[in-house]
Amino acid sequence: MLNDIRNILLPLNGNGDIDAALQLGLLYAKHFKAHLSAVTIGDDPNETAALAGEGLSGSMINEMMAAAEHESQRRLLQVHLKFDNFVREHNVANRRNALPSDLPPNGQVSASLETLTGSEHEAVTWRARLADMTLMPHLAKNDDARASETLHAVLFDSGRPLVIAPPKPPVHFGRRICIAWNGTAEAAAALRSVLPWARHAETVQVLTSPEYHRRGPEAEKVLAYLSLHGVEASVRTFQSKDRDVGAGMMEACYDLGADMLAMGAYSHSRLRQMIIGGVTRHVLEKSTISVLMSR
Repeated sequence: MLNDIRNILLPLNGNGDIDAALQLGLLYAKHFKAHLSAVTIGDDPNETAALAGEGLSGSMINEMMAAAEHESQRRLLQVHLKFDNFVREHNVANRRNALPSDLPPNGQVSASLETLTGSEHEAVTWRARLADMTLMPHLAKNDDARASETLHAVLFDSGRPLVIAPPKPPVHFGRRICIAWNGTAEAAAALRSVLPWARHAETVQVLTSPEYHRRGPEAEKVLAYLSLHGVEASVRTFQSKDRDVGAGMMEACYDLGADMLAMGAYSHSRLRQMIIGGVTRHVLEKSTISVLMSR
């Protein structure tokens, strides 16, 4: 289908730039006439209780659990208020208790916010498996480790594309799209996932580099695939910048004026990239535009 994005999962747990994610989610929902399924996750008290093995007394653990619960409730309330104000301001139908399958009738844009329980990365990943895509805020430097853990859980275990919002709220999206291609299965998954955006883009450019390419079809073959789907594109060969392939890729995106990059993630192992760096890691940390990642 031309518009095959009907349910957009939007985890909002107080990490990253929620405003940018909300704004991009609204743009997507309007464009695809989709339902925006926002979720928050309450803290799991068992995580605090695990401190019992660290030699803390029962009273100290109880106090920490009470404080954690209070902070969790405060954070959840802030997210709910921000969400309610946002949908009211933009005149979006607020289906507070809607199920993910409760899509808007007659192309009406709607949104809902639900609080999930349990482990954050597991709860979000399970819900993501029944969404057409997951949209997550850009990771900020001061985010706790759970934000990164949840993002990677969705990327590796949901079976669905992940879009990471830019650090600042965008004015538009998907006008100029770059598709990173290195011949891998991960790149092929991203190529397929970006089609709903690429069909409506003004410009689509396939990025390739001898330093980035692995075993698989060359970038020129991608143009024929895109053409079969009604997308005209061109190929650009980029070079690494200061021996950093990720920096060279992002520079090519900025040269085009791209507002979206689609790429396969972790063609090398995640552990290798976390230790010595890599393209995926660079993009996650440095990108200022929307990034679609697939595994």
